[in-house]
Amino acid sequence: MPPLVVDAHRLIGPVPFDDLPRDPRPDMERLGIDRAYVTHTLSLYSDARAGNEALLALDDPRLVPVPVLLPDPFEPVPDWDVPMVRLCPARHRFELTGPTALRRLAELDVTAAIDLDETSPGQLLTLARELPGQRILLLNPGYRRLRAIGELMAAIPNLWLEIGTVNTQRGVEWLAGHFGAGRLVFGTGAPVMDDCGPRFLLDHLDLPEADIALIASGGGLL
Repeated sequence: MPPLVVDAHRLIGPVPFDDLPRDPRPDMERLGIDRAYVTHTLSLYSDARAGNEALLALDDPRLVPVPVLLPDPFEPVPDWDVPMVRLCPARHRFELTGPTALRRLAELDVTAAIDLDETSPGQLLTLARELPGQRILLLNPGYRRLRAIGELMAAIPNLWLEIGTVNTQRGVEWLAGHFGAGRLVFGTGAPVMDDCGPRFLLDHLDLPEADIALIASGGGLL
């Protein structure tokens, strides 16, 4: 029986800069992806509240909502029954380790998904120090910063890595050898990013089948 394949990083909705599929489900079916953790594009590029409302109105078990958290000191903590939120501190102009963001994350007690380009290793280390139990999913790490990523994973036990952009020879195998497959998570960033490449990568990892199945299904995180 083939392993469950879960995409931990996918978008739903229109994008303002290209004509890309708004609905991820046809591509998920084509690539054999059973479930996806999705963020609405409106929340990233336009109106976070409207995008989150549209996202949370979805009624499909294959699509797990990942709303965008905008830390607002004057708003109550969101009433979201979700396993993960996404934070974009650079794009949305707030401090990842500011008092409001730390307080909101502590109140929500869910996984925080953060694009590496939205923050810095120093900010991630501070976040982990301030909230030692906070689960972090690092998105879009790329392959040129593997040493920095390795340092972060060694220093932050509750940090998981999305592997969609670790497309260098044996990069995922190197990470699995040092930190275990349970801290690696399959994801694509589609449709803004390519999903065929990460799917091909997953199918051709030089790892034990049990490790590949663990990565495919969300590591020890999802």
